[in-house]
Amino acid sequence: MAKRDYYEILGLSRDASDEDIKKAYRKMAMKFHPDRNPDSKDAEDKFKEAKEAYEILSDSQKRAAYDSYGHAGVDPSAAGAGAGGANFADAFGDIFGEIFGGAGGGRRSNVYRGADLRYNLEITLEEAARGTETRIRIPTMDECETCHGSGAKPGTQPKTCQTCGGHGQVRMQQGFFSIQQTCPKCHGSGKVVNDPCGTCSGVGRVKRQKTLSVKIPAGVDEGDRIRLSGEGEAGANGGPTGDLYVVIHLKEHSVFQRDHNDLHCEMPISFTTAALGGEIEIPTLDGAAKIRIPTETQSGKVFRLRGKGIKGVRSGTHGDLLCHVVVETPVNLTPRQRELLEELEAINDRDGSAHNPRAKSWMDKVKDFFGT
Repeated sequence: MAKRDYYEILGLSRDASDEDIKKAYRKMAMKFHPDRNPDSKDAEDKFKEAKEAYEILSDSQKRAAYDSYGHAGVDPSAAGAGAGGANFADAFGDIFGEIFGGAGGGRRSNVYRGADLRYNLEITLEEAARGTETRIRIPTMDECETCHGSGAKPGTQPKTCQTCGGHGQVRMQQGFFSIQQTCPKCHGSGKVVNDPCGTCSGVGRVKRQKTLSVKIPAGVDEGDRIRLSGEGEAGANGGPTGDLYVVIHLKEHSVFQRDHNDLHCEMPISFTTAALGGEIEIPTLDGAAKIRIPTETQSGKVFRLRGKGIKGVRSGTHGDLLCHVVVETPVNLTPRQRELLEELEAINDRDGSAHNPRAKSWMDKVKDFFGT
């Protein structure tokens, strides 16, 4: 398959300057680098293609040979092919030294990825169960629109630091040892802003408040994180922006307690309902439901309603609703109520093992414990 024209690959004309070639390559390398497109074979091929084009066109001898003879002039296997090596590490290191963890030619990169941000979002149990969309307002550092992140006043450009020669680091000799450290003049950026931007005071970024729309999927739980790519802080010197992580927190609910996809609730019932049985109505997230209480129900009994919990965001299955029975002791008794209860107690005392078996069993255990 015939190779594409190197100028066409970088989107340049044949009279492009060295700076134009470098800028065009940086733009394509940032866009198609494999670390940014891990599952794209097409992006990987375009990155390799741009890299090859830059290696040729950034070298004056190879570029002259290519302009005269085309691809044959720079083919290593062909006679008379151009010699010499392009300073590929210089451009590649500038772009990916901090972003992808690599650095070229021992040079410190001045491109930095923006910081990730965290936002704690409180939502109700109902919103977590059904999903919702909300708007949040966050403080962030955005690229300065006046200088486009350069830090220099419009119409001017940052100058190469004379102390370090643009490398961002200086080498100091101490006896037999040579120590490399961050340049004290440019603080590692390799550039010095002599005429700073009035909007950002030379920083290249400004603090702003921005409003974002966040979609909360149904079934999220306490501590779940939602990632908003590219909504973090702006990078320094044209670096990529960070991400925003929205961390979910559930507000306390008046009726339900959540346990993963299950819901729990306490269900107070009267003394007579527990003894005689009956039908009661309980709330669920989908509306009211009825439960049949059998006779002689004890406090602490748990009734499970299948599928009445929350559908998990990852599992895709519904949890259950577990209702814990709590027998409520009557209060503010009238004289007649007290008389009836005393009469009931007298009847129970005649045959405690028949009417209160758990109390009788417990008392027997206490007697055994004390040896009486």
